Amino acid sequence: MIESINWMAGGPQGSGVDTASTIFGKACGYGGIYVYGRREYHSNIKTMHSYFHQRLSKQPIGANIADVDLLAAFDAETVVRHVSEIVNEGGLIVDSRDLSVNTLQDIKTFSEEYKKQIRDFQKEMGVGETISDYLNYAKQKSIQVYAVPYMELLKEIGKKLGIEKMDILFKMINVLAIGVSFALLKYDRKLVEDAIKATFHEKIVDMNIAALNHAYDYTENTFDVKGFKYKLEQYPIINEQRIFLTGNQAVAMGKVLGGCRMQTYYPITPAADESEYIEAHEILKTKTGKQEAVIVLQTEDEIAAVNSASGACLAGTRAATSTSGPGFSLMVEGLGWAGNNEVPLVITYYQRGGPSTGQPTRNSQQDLRFAIHAAHGEFARIIVASGDIEECFFDAAEVFNLAEKYQMPTIHLIDKGMANSSQTYATFDYSKVKIDRGSIVGEKEVEGKDYQRFEFSEKGISPRAFLGTKNAIQWYSGDEHNERGNINEEPLNRRKMMDKRIDKLEVVNSEVPMEFRAKFFGDKDAENIVVSWGSTKGAIIEALNQLREENKSLGYLQIRMIHPFPSAYIKQCLLGKKRIINIENNHMAQLGGIIAEQTQIQPSHYILKYTGRPMMTTEVYGAIAAVLEDRAPKRQVLMLGA
Repeated sequence: MIESINWMAGGPQGSGVDTASTIFGKACGYGGIYVYGRREYHSNIKTMHSYFHQRLSKQPIGANIADVDLLAAFDAETVVRHVSEIVNEGGLIVDSRDLSVNTLQDIKTFSEEYKKQIRDFQKEMGVGETISDYLNYAKQKSIQVYAVPYMELLKEIGKKLGIEKMDILFKMINVLAIGVSFALLKYDRKLVEDAIKATFHEKIVDMNIAALNHAYDYTENTFDVKGFKYKLEQYPIINEQRIFLTGNQAVAMGKVLGGCRMQTYYPITPAADESEYIEAHEILKTKTGKQEAVIVLQTEDEIAAVNSASGACLAGTRAATSTSGPGFSLMVEGLGWAGNNEVPLVITYYQRGGPSTGQPTRNSQQDLRFAIHAAHGEFARIIVASGDIEECFFDAAEVFNLAEKYQMPTIHLIDKGMANSSQTYATFDYSKVKIDRGSIVGEKEVEGKDYQRFEFSEKGISPRAFLGTKNAIQWYSGDEHNERGNINEEPLNRRKMMDKRIDKLEVVNSEVPMEFRAKFFGDKDAENIVVSWGSTKGAIIEALNQLREENKSLGYLQIRMIHPFPSAYIKQCLLGKKRIINIENNHMAQLGGIIAEQTQIQPSHYILKYTGRPMMTTEVYGAIAAVLEDRAPKRQVLMLGA
């Protein structure tokens, strides 16, 4: 297992957990530390529990593990929900006001189902009902408990700064928690100050730095800092620039660099963060010094969003729309229209828990089958699934090339887990992003000719003129049409048009490099193979590396282009394997079913998770190890994560 320190902050939504974690991650990044952060939150705006888990290491990391070395609890609920995750000799920072809180009577946000779990835990572990009882339980596990009088500290800071209003001071509790955390970890406070300067508006930077230093001084003067075993050390960054970003931000950046100049959306979690990020940076400066703009259009609903993006594509703009499950459901008719008219539409699809509203803020890989088959009738589409934040960036650019080169809708599948995770990377090599707009004709090419937008060709790809191009009259409708686009229902024309559109998938199959469509990690000759897609990648690779160190024979096949499916290559990878282990964040093992359909090879084991929480290295390692040691059932369901 990669050596790491795991820090978690938790509290009610709206209490500053996200801001605290952003500062924490930036401060670690400034010290040359690699960070992997995971954000979990409820679907209401305020009051319900949220938390942020940050994993810190001098080596690159790609997933969380189950352990927490230091927990900063902003409220009593965080103690109850996460105390069992703290490792022996770990630390727990708690607000001293919460010591007398009764877990079953005073915490109003617990559901009745969770209260039963609490009662069972208290009975099994012999724990009383107050937070003080929980802290005694923690101390029995050799956990260091640090009760901090946040309100008293805020009053002291207020006196120093001449601020009397507690509502202003109260907003700095999250900075106090960061200060206590970093002081216990014995980390350079100057780096934390830099992170605060990079996070807050200059009007409130000084007061937050004052709060940070007050918390540092209080911690060092009050607690046995040297007695806390964990130390967060700064590592020199040698000849390397790094970035720290979320999945939403990576997609937004990749789109803009890939030439996207119009983004449509209707607000929906977790997709909306991407559009808002583009909107905040929509004025661009090119290398030549010229300014360009990305138009971000918030529409009245998802139907308008998908159709507006299609209209922009027809006019010659690289355009995309971004949504999640319920929004994609509404876009389906527009998707079919785009498929019928061979529109190079890009849809960025952030999966979340379903069906219906489901779990709006939780992770899922439940929509693979839906994305492949959405909309009535049959038409060609491309589906690309990213596996980590770096892939999110490059794929967000490349899907435009695929859409325009093959003139068909292209769906970029991501999920909530990647969207709301944050990670440190060496700065991406932007020169790898290339733009290929496919077969485009202008005024000169069509002059004196009978331009036919849907002209039959050997590959089924017709010369594309943008709307408004002189001498290029064209028609678009939802009906079947002839080469010019005029409505036509004749049997021969129908057959030829259907073949034209769908046979382009064979062109995609033959032309798109296999190294883009699938990746193999580990030993190709291994007798056991893991097969998966999407955000399970990081946890699988870390588990794979650990198992290989234990001399386990294991390889990992990540499938990235899921439609059209690279059947021949996948079959070649799977033939003759002793065990084929399918890992997915859904109930029905959707990729496993597609593999069976396309290759006639059934996975021998399934490791699944559908609690709404992403997979962690800890549980993936344990589940794969159980399979390799013949002590696992055919189907394992993972449960880690509060």
